[in-house]
Amino acid sequence: MYGFHVDIPGPFEQAIEKVLAALKAEGFGVLSDIDIQKAMKDKLGQDMPAYRILGACNPPLAHQALQAEPDIGLLLPCNVTLRQLDGGRVSVGFLDPQTMVQLTGNPGVTGVADEAGQRLQRVRAALQAGA
Repeated sequence: MYGFHVDIPGPFEQAIEKVLAALKAEGFGVLSDIDIQKAMKDKLGQDMPAYRILGACNPPLAHQALQAEPDIGLLLPCNVTLRQLDGGRVSVGFLDPQTMVQLTGNPGVTGVADEAGQRLQRVRAALQAGA
């Protein structure tokens, strides 16, 4: 599996705020925020439930990863998705940083992936506890 999830209560905009706060508490900022729902409407004229992709980054961990594997930027930042579910709940998904280790085969990124994974699991647990 390449990620892990937690479902939290909506509404969607409040869920985004909860996720941003939990990420910040673990040292992550958000470098990008892609509104997939808006893009599908604008580009294809298609309606879909709310869906966002947040590009989360912990600068010290990103720096360590780039030092160990310069091309790791292809796998950064750590994507976090928010997807509106039926019944007002929101699915929050996290890319498992161990994917970086598996894809690169570089043991130099193992420690970074371990630390990032532990932090993202704490974000997931905080969201679950607040659900």
